[in-house]
Amino acid sequence: MFWILVAFRTPGGAPWDAPAFWTVVYPVALGIAAVLGACFPRRAWLWGLLLMVLQLPVVAVVSGVGPLLLPGLVYALVMAPPSMAIAAAAGALRRRLRRMIGT
Repeated sequence: MFWILVAFRTPGGAPWDAPAFWTVVYPVALGIAAVLGACFPRRAWLWGLLLMVLQLPVVAVVSGVGPLLLPGLVYALVMAPPSMAIAAAAGALRRRLRRMIGT
């Protein structure tokens, strides 16, 4: 849903083309990855990967499938490791807090 909202507010429909992508959109996406990792701590890193790769189907639906979709995949995969690390850290923190409080 997040990427759909970003895509419809972006000329061209590609979330990474948004004027405020690096200053607003990507940091919000990293925050979403942290929340998802904390809510679902088992294999939390997958949420970070999924969150970044889900930009591609949104672009395909909004802008159509074109020759830039493959570079978009590479771009999403380059942006994924920080998101994966943040989700994994949030999941690990959640598991650690559970052990500390005994639930």
